[in-house]
Amino acid sequence: MEAKADADYTQDGTVDFRGQPAVPSRTGKWKACAFLVGYEAFERMAFYGVASNLVNYLTRELHEDTVSSVISVNNWSGSVWITPILGAYIADSYLGRFWTFTISSLIYVLGMSMLSIGVSLKRLKPSCSNGICSKASSTQITFFYTALYTMAIGAGGTKPNISTFGADQFDDFNPNEKELKDSFFNWWMFTSFLGALIATLGLVYIQDNLGWGLGYGIPTVGLLISLLVFYAGTPMYRHKVSKTRSPATEIMSVPVAAFKNWSLQLPTHPSQLYENDSQYYLSTGKRQIHHTPTLRFLDKAAIRQESTSGSPRAPLTVTQVEGAKLIFGMVTIWLVTLIPSTIWAQINTLFVKQGTTLDRKLGSDFRIPAASLGSFVTLSMLLSVPMYDRFFVPFMRQRTGNPRGITLLQRLGIGFSMHIIAIAIAYAVEVKRMHVIKENNAIGPKDVVPMSIFWLLPQYVLIGIADVFHAVGLLEFFYDQSPENMQSLGTTFFTSGIGVGNFLNSFLVTMVDKITGKGESKSWIGDNLNDCHLDYYYGFLLVLSSVNLMVFLWASSRYIYKKESIMVKDGLCVEMEENPSMDASLGLQV
Repeated sequence: MEAKADADYTQDGTVDFRGQPAVPSRTGKWKACAFLVGYEAFERMAFYGVASNLVNYLTRELHEDTVSSVISVNNWSGSVWITPILGAYIADSYLGRFWTFTISSLIYVLGMSMLSIGVSLKRLKPSCSNGICSKASSTQITFFYTALYTMAIGAGGTKPNISTFGADQFDDFNPNEKELKDSFFNWWMFTSFLGALIATLGLVYIQDNLGWGLGYGIPTVGLLISLLVFYAGTPMYRHKVSKTRSPATEIMSVPVAAFKNWSLQLPTHPSQLYENDSQYYLSTGKRQIHHTPTLRFLDKAAIRQESTSGSPRAPLTVTQVEGAKLIFGMVTIWLVTLIPSTIWAQINTLFVKQGTTLDRKLGSDFRIPAASLGSFVTLSMLLSVPMYDRFFVPFMRQRTGNPRGITLLQRLGIGFSMHIIAIAIAYAVEVKRMHVIKENNAIGPKDVVPMSIFWLLPQYVLIGIADVFHAVGLLEFFYDQSPENMQSLGTTFFTSGIGVGNFLNSFLVTMVDKITGKGESKSWIGDNLNDCHLDYYYGFLLVLSSVNLMVFLWASSRYIYKKESIMVKDGLCVEMEENPSMDASLGLQV
């Protein structure tokens, strides 16, 4: 009877909204995730509805110059992607994912509402008379940027928690649910891409032709409706129970303890290091992480020693030490994601400004909004995700034996390589654009270069395909490799990488503009893109990306995947680890 009762509950220790052990037949899986995906779609619609065309709003409506507008967009985007560090810490240490998301989503909606008001009321926008527009007042600028950064604060609590909360709906120790979870991030990102597609196709057109207020108001209403749907699914959700009060503090205690024990000799075999017995992990439901031969200095934190009173002083466990090793290993991978994130940052900045200089006519009357070309990034993602999940993964699984088809790091490496090809194409197209400008003497700031905007299409499409490997792979990698109690915080490696990538692009744009624009020299990135050298900047990014790929291959060759196990109530030890069998072919030894 006891074994049957245990089988009626999830094995990963999740609970329902009443705090009782979760019943698999009533909670979780895709029936619970169905209530989450609506919010993700509308949130992505809101974010990309703002981000895709923000550089044009700043230059057209607030009359900022090109470099300032690019920097403003990158700084705001960077903030949106980096604030999740705080939101994840609050979720993992205090409120949990559900309540952190709930509070933050209301702040996000407040920011969108303020933004809709800011672009709708005349008193909050610069006035124009006889074709001459005044500069935005300090009050107008303050209100607009307050609305933007209120969104960024809200995003800090929603981004790291909604996707991880969705992943929590699948029990890792149930084979059927584990198989469903392997596809979860692919289809989660598919929903995200769908919201982005609606934004870059529909909302951008509405903003350019029907008004900014309507273009921002639609996703705001959608967010409110999706939140009501989210709350309706509350009885079906599973919740992870935090087993550590402050996971981040526990991780930081490892190098401190290792430093205190720096003079001690490491034992000859890792089995001599301190670890809790199996009964401890059975009673607490915690997962045990097995020893790895990397960062051996940290193993000193798990050396048992006598205290001054003669009784043994309890050291940290191998599981705690290995948790810290995982974080340090993830930091190494995180660092090599920053340059690819700067390539991604071009989509909503320089690619858009580049498109405004080209021939955007489609037929006799219709002009394509330059920011709408970003929809092809999303379209290529939407087409590629099902192909990846339904065809590529099963095909590779048969050849490698890896449930994911290829390893997580291989997936990232393919994405990074595609980014290099995309920026190489962008460089070649810009060289072509400069040649057409020279042939037609179209050097005026408002001159339309007689070259179709669809020349930019290949770089957008390739970045979209690359993100199926890069963006989805990063999100899954950082969730999968994080210690059990830090999966929200671990996911912020993904979001913060994009954020720092945006800040890095701001820094690069600023430095390149200052250095190349000294004296009488023309800046590579000037207000007049028809009379500067944007091709040089793309060439610079191409070199950076190529060097970064070499560093990634080196870092990947030294990364060791997490291997953990859990004792379930029938006494069975279930082990989980990434299959590294394919890494050798790419030099990614694990």
